[in-house]
Amino acid sequence: MQKTNYQKELEKTLDTLSKEGIKPSLLLHVCCAPCSSYVLNYLKDYFDITIDYYNPNIFPETEFDYRLNELIRFVDEFGLKEQVKILDKEYDPNVFFEMAKGLENVREGGERCFKCYELRLRHAAVLASANNFDYFTTTLSISPLKNAEKLNEIGKKLSDKYNVSYLYSDFKKKEGYKQSIELSKKFNLYRQNYCGCVYSKNSQNDDSCDKNHDTTKLKHE
Repeated sequence: MQKTNYQKELEKTLDTLSKEGIKPSLLLHVCCAPCSSYVLNYLKDYFDITIDYYNPNIFPETEFDYRLNELIRFVDEFGLKEQVKILDKEYDPNVFFEMAKGLENVREGGERCFKCYELRLRHAAVLASANNFDYFTTTLSISPLKNAEKLNEIGKKLSDKYNVSYLYSDFKKKEGYKQSIELSKKFNLYRQNYCGCVYSKNSQNDDSCDKNHDTTKLKHE
């Protein structure tokens, strides 16, 4: 069975919006500043964007706060402070640990990660539905080691359940990941060396670890 090209699906949607001359609202789940950099730049002319910084998986709290502050700084320095609002800045790791029960020893990229995708995407879907957003999506697919097929599958399921459109994407395509690195260097963004949770942190030197981010931190230890 041929896999769906989610980048082409995204391009079809953007082309339709351009032809219709409309700019719908988008609730964008964001995990960090580097991942958001390219995505915000790519989508800002097509959507009125609100960021959902919902990441109870991030460990420890100092890491959560640092990533949030870098995100706020990027939005400001990129000139989007007046356009883009950032929601859900509270740290609640117990939600993630409850979800991960029984999956603590699963390797990175497996079932625990899929459940984490759904945890964060469900939050975005519920929030988008309750506040009448036209679309919701996530920056997560920009990572070369995030499963875009699974992310979009979950997004479609939640879209149907909560009656809000999911914006299909595979942001790593068309050199999206490469451009995110270039933007990170330009704005001197902190690029963490693990995806976020304590389990990925503990395995950050393992070959299975998410290397979406540089293994050398530009700042912040």
